[in-house]
Amino acid sequence: MQQQELVAAQFGATASAYLTSAVHAQGADLEQLRQALAHLKPVSHSRVLDLGCGAGHASFAAATMANEVVAYDLSAEMLGVVAAAASDRGLTNIRTRQGAAEALPFDDASFCAVVSRMSAHHWRDVPAALREIRRVLKPGGKVVLIDIVGAEDPLCDTWLQSVELLRDPSHIRDYTPSGWAQLFREAGFGAEVSPVWRIRIEFASWVARMRTPEVAQAAIQHLWSKAPAEVRERYLVQPDGSFALEAALITALPR
Repeated sequence: MQQQELVAAQFGATASAYLTSAVHAQGADLEQLRQALAHLKPVSHSRVLDLGCGAGHASFAAATMANEVVAYDLSAEMLGVVAAAASDRGLTNIRTRQGAAEALPFDDASFCAVVSRMSAHHWRDVPAALREIRRVLKPGGKVVLIDIVGAEDPLCDTWLQSVELLRDPSHIRDYTPSGWAQLFREAGFGAEVSPVWRIRIEFASWVARMRTPEVAQAAIQHLWSKAPAEVRERYLVQPDGSFALEAALITALPR
C-alpha cells in the first residue's frame, strides 16, 4: 500500500470521530485562524483552500470569513463528513474536492488564502506541497498552517515521533518550528512561527479515535514508562499514558 493510500484508509475508517473530537473541534487556534483571515472580509470574492481538511473544522472557521472555501482531502469519507456537517450548519459556501497535497488540481493564482490544520505531518513530500501552495496562491495571498510540532531536542523528538507512529502508521513527521521556517523559506515564502502551545491528550480517546490496535497501545505505554525524565516532563506524561502535544501556527506570505 502506498503512503497516500494508507492515509486515506486510516482516516476514512475514523472520519466521523474527528468531527466530534474535542481536540479537533475546539481550540483557541480556530479563532486565531479566523483572525488571520480577517483581511478577506472586504474582498469582493475571496476564495480559501483548506488543505488536508480532515473533518472540516478549519473549513468551517474559514467559511465565516471568505466567500468560498474548498475543503480538500485524500479521504473521500472525510469529505463526506465535511459536506454533511457544512449542510447541517448552513454553510453553503463550502465545497469539497479530493486529492493529495503534492498535486493540487487547481489553476495558478486561484486562491486568496490557503489554510491547513493538523494535516501536514501526514504529507509525503512537504517541499512539493509548499511549492503547490505557492503556485495556487494569488499575489499577496496568505498561508496559515497549524500543526503539531516536533522538538528541537533530539531525545524528546525521537520519543514523540515514535509514539505518534505507533498510534497512527500514516504519521510521517512532526516538523520542528525551525524546520517549518526553513521549509517555507525554501518554497519562496517569508514565514512567522508562533510560540508553541500545548494540547492535552487523553490517552484512551486518542487511541480509540484512530482505532489503534492493543499491541500498539501497549507499545506506546511501554515507551512512556521507559522515557527519561526530560521527556516525561516535557510532554506532561501521566500514569495512564495521557500527555501533552505541542503545536504552532505558521503564517506565511509569498516573497
